[in-house]
Amino acid sequence: MNPEKLSVHGRRLLDRRNFLGTAGLSTAGLALASLLDADGLLASDTASFSGKSPIRPEIDPNNPYAPRDAHFEMPAKQVLVIYLPGAVSHIDTFDYKPALTKLHGQKPPGLPEVTFEGPSGNIAKPFWDFKPRGESGKMVSDLLPNLAQQVDDFCFLHSLSTDTSAHPQGENFMNTGFTMEGFPSFGAWVTYALGTENQELPSFVAINDPRGLARSGKNNFGNGFLPAAFQGTDFTAKNPPNNLHRPDTLSPGSDRATVDLLQRLNAKHLEKYPGDANLAGRIASYELAGKMQTSVPDVMDLSGETEATLKSYGVEGGSELRGHYARNCILARRLLEKGVRVVQLFNGSDPAGGNGITNWDSHSDIAKTHAMQAEIMDQPTAALIADMKQRGLLEHTLVVWATEFGRMPFLQANGTGRDHNPGAFTCFLAGAGVKKGFSYGESDEFGFEATVDKTSVYDFNATLLHLMGLDHERLTYYHNGLERRLTNVHGHVVKDVLA
Repeated sequence: MNPEKLSVHGRRLLDRRNFLGTAGLSTAGLALASLLDADGLLASDTASFSGKSPIRPEIDPNNPYAPRDAHFEMPAKQVLVIYLPGAVSHIDTFDYKPALTKLHGQKPPGLPEVTFEGPSGNIAKPFWDFKPRGESGKMVSDLLPNLAQQVDDFCFLHSLSTDTSAHPQGENFMNTGFTMEGFPSFGAWVTYALGTENQELPSFVAINDPRGLARSGKNNFGNGFLPAAFQGTDFTAKNPPNNLHRPDTLSPGSDRATVDLLQRLNAKHLEKYPGDANLAGRIASYELAGKMQTSVPDVMDLSGETEATLKSYGVEGGSELRGHYARNCILARRLLEKGVRVVQLFNGSDPAGGNGITNWDSHSDIAKTHAMQAEIMDQPTAALIADMKQRGLLEHTLVVWATEFGRMPFLQANGTGRDHNPGAFTCFLAGAGVKKGFSYGESDEFGFEATVDKTSVYDFNATLLHLMGLDHERLTYYHNGLERRLTNVHGHVVKDVLA
């Protein structure tokens, strides 16, 4: 055991005189165990649930954002997660099911009579026509004409299934690996493992929908029990991070002098408590905040973008919400260009966060609600991916397009919308490390249940980590006596989607 790795309190308890005087007492013994646990020095040689030895990154408390090596070499060094809360209907977008048209208006044979929100209605054909797209001939609906043009660059997973029918739990599961709150998000795990190349900006940025946070709020990009340094920093193209702007009454020179003084005082204070990771981490976060006073306004400044770029993203000429989301997409690209490790971009919010339609949840009038969401999402997202490809970003960036579950092949009773379907849904990947123009897995003839190469959320997250060069069975954090993982005790890498 290396005493240098202990906190100041841990070293005091390990002092021979203190140890002999207190270790015999049960309460002190428990306290020692607790402090050693907090320092990550208990069970350091134990195996994780997989039986493999865990890999816990060596975090420099003075610079928790420093870049760290992956477990193995993979092309992807950064990741963009485009998350669509509310549950996009796979059978109205990317998962073509001719049987729905053939049996339109009929009672669903062998399918449940009651689902999440009540009795089932009749089978409904797709609300938009499907056509073959690209050289691959992939069938995509007219709902997403811009993304449809890029299918030859996408890798679709059609056999995803989840463990829950509720939106908050579904968001949690997709983004943190657990349906409950309080667990680290995917982005937090990646930045915990890899740090970031850019020391002027956060390692993990979450760009919320213009209408507000998704249903699970900041849990979708939270750090959980990981060190706070790995929580996502959220801001949008319209709203910068809070408390970052220098007060108008304070001159730049005075502001700089204040920051320099605070840095000297912090360094002096840290000398009294060498090895105190929490204190060092907090000081590091304040130093990053100081750097962000100049780096964030720079990355948020879209004035240098060309008219052609703004037009391609759909900043003008559409709904106000599309304009805001388009600017968020440009911000996402600019953050990736600056070397930010993880960018999470949301298209949809909690229904309480705005008026009218706020996400992809479509229990009624799906023709209207999905069309409105598609108008906001399709052109800017397609332009973002095309722009990244043109600039060479896809060579080292993984793109993930995801939602929490699918929608039913039949309407809700006497209704015009589709209910939640945890049994089958579709996501797609693009960019570094994945096959192009490829579809993996299948759902049944109605799109009700995944049948061929069924893929769990655990498998999905295991695959994403693998694409980032991380072994999901070995990337752990010791917490409450367990080697915690993003994939819990489950998950297998879907190797067929790897390029």
